Amino acid sequence: MRTSGTIIVNYRTPGLVVDCLRSLAPEVAAEPGVRVVVVDNLSPDDSLAVIGDAIRTNGWAGWCTLVAGEKNGGFSWGNNLAIRYLRDTANPDYFHLLNPDTVVRPGAVSRLLDFLETHPEVGIAGSRLFYPDGRVQRSAFRFHGIRSEIDRGMKFGPVSKLLHRHIVAPPPRDEPHPTDWVSGASMMIRGEVFDRIGPLDEDYFLYYEETDFCLRATRAGFAVWYVPDSCVVHLEGASTGIARPEKSLPAYWFASRRRYFRKNHSAAYEWLVNSGYCLSLASWRVRRRLQRKPDTDPKSALADYLRYALWPFGTKRSR
Repeated sequence: MRTSGTIIVNYRTPGLVVDCLRSLAPEVAAEPGVRVVVVDNLSPDDSLAVIGDAIRTNGWAGWCTLVAGEKNGGFSWGNNLAIRYLRDTANPDYFHLLNPDTVVRPGAVSRLLDFLETHPEVGIAGSRLFYPDGRVQRSAFRFHGIRSEIDRGMKFGPVSKLLHRHIVAPPPRDEPHPTDWVSGASMMIRGEVFDRIGPLDEDYFLYYEETDFCLRATRAGFAVWYVPDSCVVHLEGASTGIARPEKSLPAYWFASRRRYFRKNHSAAYEWLVNSGYCLSLASWRVRRRLQRKPDTDPKSALADYLRYALWPFGTKRSR
């Protein structure tokens, strides 16, 4: 029997976690080898009570365990805590990282397992993500680089056409395909990946950790694939609020971005990437005003990049 552990890390979103668990119940019934661990990252609300009560009253205790973390260590820290717990208690073949702000559609877990079972060269498989209104989210990505950041900042059709092979978030495709990295909102990882490259990097508090992990897995010889038959509704940003344009990007987002580029490339490369993005974003903002186009960037995006990423050379503390 194939075995897997689904991991949900909670911080102040107990209602979302309960909805996610409710959607997982039929998946567990169809896959007896699936176990679920919810880690609470020391939420200052009633998360432990709400989630624990839901597990008891709904009869989920046979397959779901609630673990209380001793700190809010972030996404990687919470997942690593659950991975260690699962390895000590069940040692599953696969580990499924699942955001609390998700609802799995029927067969989502089984189809990831099916794919990894039939493709032994694949180390990581990611689901197709949907908005609640049914629109498909972009969840199969390319690695970030100078050209992708210039395109992201400039938002200019001819430049995007020239750099289309470097766009981080290309349009979704309907067939399974290899990709650089997949969204950590729903990604299943073969146990051997952890054996070879170790756990998630806990120096990322939130964001870029799945990008880093997929890059490490790729460098170790594992393939990363997008599996659109596995469908998951993702309330993007519901647990952090980061997706809303009226909000500024949090300081920890810049800290994670800095770590990703400096760890995997260099400080000089990070500075070049940020310089390219800022110059491109500045040109877009001038063009946007002249053409009276709506502002879809996060609040104070350019000022925050200059503050956290370029001056003084990205060394400002961001936690």
